[in-house]
Amino acid sequence: MKRVIFVCLGNICRSPMAEMMMKQLVAEQGLIKEIQVESRATSTYEIGNPPHPLAIRELQKQGVGIVEHVAKQITAEDFKEADLIIGMDRQNLVDLKQMAPVIDQSKLHLAYKILNKDAEIQDPWYDHKFDRTYRQLQELLPLWLKNIVQADK
Repeated sequence: MKRVIFVCLGNICRSPMAEMMMKQLVAEQGLIKEIQVESRATSTYEIGNPPHPLAIRELQKQGVGIVEHVAKQITAEDFKEADLIIGMDRQNLVDLKQMAPVIDQSKLHLAYKILNKDAEIQDPWYDHKFDRTYRQLQELLPLWLKNIVQADK
C-alpha cells in the first residue's frame, strides 16, 4: 500500500482539503486498498482542531465527501512510513526538510512539482479564498494520483 501525506502549516485548511479530495479520487478509481491518504501540519498551532469551517463549506459545495479530521503534526513515524509527502508551499517544504531524517528527504515534494512549476498553493486562512484552494488542488491531485499509480507499474 502506498501512503501519501499532504502537509500545510496548521492542517486545518489546505492539507485536509487535499486529503479529502484525494480520498475521493482514490475511491472513484477503486484504489482504496492500494493508496492511503492523510494530512498533517508542520506546526503545533492547530493540533486537535477540526478543519476550518470555510474549507468544509467549499468541499461540500463541490460535492467532496467530508471525512472526520482533527489537525495533527507530522511525526518521525510519518516520515518513515510515507511514500510521498507533499507540501503546499515553499515554507512547508523548508520546514519538512528540517524535520525529516536524511533518509526520507527524497519523499518530500512541493505540490506544484507535478507540473514542474515553482508555484504554491496559497494559504486561504488569511484571505478566505477557499475556492482558489479547491481549484488549485483540483488541477494537481489527479496528476499526483496518476503519478502514484504509474510508479507502481
